[in-house]
Amino acid sequence: MSAPQIVWFRRDLRLADQAALAAAAAAGPVIPVYILDDETPRHRRMGAASRWWLHHSLTALARQLDERGSRLILRSGSAAENLAKLVAETGASSIHALHHYEPWWRNAETALRKALPPGVQLHLHHGNYLLPPGSVKTGSGTDFKIYTPFWRALNQHMPPSAPLSAPRAMTVPLRWPASEALDAWRLLPRHPDWATGFGDWTPGEAGALAQLEWFEPFASRYDSRRNLPSVEGSSRLSPHLHFGEVSPATVWHRLMGKGGEVETYLKELVWRDYAQNLILSMPDYGNRNGKSQFDALPWRDIEQPTVAAELLAWQQGRTGYPIVDAGMRQLWTTGWMHNRVRMIAASFLIKHLLIDWRVGEQWFWDTLVDADYASNAANWQWVAGSGVDANMFVRIMAPLSQSEKFDAGAYIRRWVPELRELPEPWLHDPTGHGQWVRGYPKAIIGHREARERALAAFAGIKGG
Repeated sequence: MSAPQIVWFRRDLRLADQAALAAAAAAGPVIPVYILDDETPRHRRMGAASRWWLHHSLTALARQLDERGSRLILRSGSAAENLAKLVAETGASSIHALHHYEPWWRNAETALRKALPPGVQLHLHHGNYLLPPGSVKTGSGTDFKIYTPFWRALNQHMPPSAPLSAPRAMTVPLRWPASEALDAWRLLPRHPDWATGFGDWTPGEAGALAQLEWFEPFASRYDSRRNLPSVEGSSRLSPHLHFGEVSPATVWHRLMGKGGEVETYLKELVWRDYAQNLILSMPDYGNRNGKSQFDALPWRDIEQPTVAAELLAWQQGRTGYPIVDAGMRQLWTTGWMHNRVRMIAASFLIKHLLIDWRVGEQWFWDTLVDADYASNAANWQWVAGSGVDANMFVRIMAPLSQSEKFDAGAYIRRWVPELRELPEPWLHDPTGHGQWVRGYPKAIIGHREARERALAAFAGIKGG
């Protein structure tokens, strides 16, 4: 029998269109492995919501492997050290994995190559993105910084290669290495009132494909529906894509012929590739301003009691701005927030409260089931104006008018039940209409006051 082949799963928890698995299965007996590595990421350990998703996604993956006569081996600790140990334990001749571009995973790949004995190779395959990050360049051969020309360049190479089918069966090793118990990792939440709506999700490859099937009929009307919080117009595929339960190539091939407004969604799919290209060229983009002039912006100090109280009000959905509060409560309950409301809530923290975008990015990192280092950073820096491709800081969203413009009434009534009986337009702005609703706070700051403060802060740096 040929030497075993280790498949190192990370954010690619699927069997279909999984190039690493296909290559390993063609070479010999397959040992599928997932390692919970909290050591390599250091300050970027997986957030609590992502850990919930991971638990259920690994459960689903293990079940799929079991149906094929295989099994999933679980280990915790340094990925490089654990994989080197597994090679010694099993006599594996190769490790197969998909490319990952977060800086800690690139560091882990470098460390693993150094730890492997002579003759054992790490084979990295593509497949988590439409095209390999770094492969699409400008006419002068440099990396793209602006999204629109990146979209045009990448789109010239579409559609991506046809997705691979999942293997029906896999050769297994003569002896399996020991595995840790998933429940021992304690990935599920312990906060009593958090994640109460997470059960609406179905993590795993089957759940991803079911969600894609649900979205298909709406894809041609995506642009008309995606900005309406009260309508189920989002694809809700983002956590499935983040954990690699479905490949972007699979999504593209299923949707590309739908016509209508489907291109708007495909552009959002390309945004994932764009964000990965950003962190490939700027690994610290999740912690550093894309525009250095923002280093001098006088953010308010969250250690100060007043600012800390306002930050807590934002986190808990008690700002007195119903559209913001509805979004933050949806996030706390379900681990997800409507895409339009994400922008409104992020803008409120950055420009109404003048709190550093990195504070908000960290909160989303911990509470989003689709928390993605590259996309999260690109999105927050777009709203802040600090990104290499971003909205202008002086374009300050007005949450109250945004709420009315995008008809968020039913959304607010669902997530802010204190306001359920208020008629419109009071529902969108109870403070402004003098409607003091028992149990609901007054606005913590007026829009005009916040806008003037933000513009004054930016005026001091815009010449930098």
